[in-house]
Amino acid sequence: MQFFKKNKSAYTDEELLEKYNLTHRSEYFGELYHRYIPLLYGVCLKYLQNKEKAEDAVMQLFEDLLPKISNYEIKSFKTWIYTVAKNHCLQVLRKNEKEVLVDFNVQFVEFADIAHLLSGDNDDERLAKLGKCLEKLPEVQRISINNFFMEEMSYADIAKATGFQLKSVKSYIQNGKRNLKNCIENHA
Repeated sequence: MQFFKKNKSAYTDEELLEKYNLTHRSEYFGELYHRYIPLLYGVCLKYLQNKEKAEDAVMQLFEDLLPKISNYEIKSFKTWIYTVAKNHCLQVLRKNEKEVLVDFNVQFVEFADIAHLLSGDNDDERLAKLGKCLEKLPEVQRISINNFFMEEMSYADIAKATGFQLKSVKSYIQNGKRNLKNCIENHA
């Protein structure tokens, strides 16, 4: 009986990552990385706004990650590599001291949601309900909501001040707003 080796392109992301971690043969990581070059190029182009710089960033990421990839615990390669690429581009922009444009519409939408909760015939009554509902929130949501809306801190500032992960801060605010809305509407 003859055994055939599986073609590298037939492996899942997880299998390729595992094979690379076991053998340290760059062909496994190369195959995995190659799958996501269009995604990485798109992310880099979005942030760097320059084709050549985006291409350079994609190549630099490969060179940087190849020797270090085994040091990371990766659950979803696609999500992980997207985040790594975005952070790499932000570092490149900071290094070049260029302004990073921030989409303030996100914060405006967040503020509009809370302002909507407070609008009504009796604003004092709704403010009192908001205060009581804020107290009922889990601590992480209450802290995130207070910092974002009352202190007008950005997601990144909240993450830095509290030690929460950036994605967690976004989630805490989103869930906190939903919980506040439900609480206020239930007590209306």
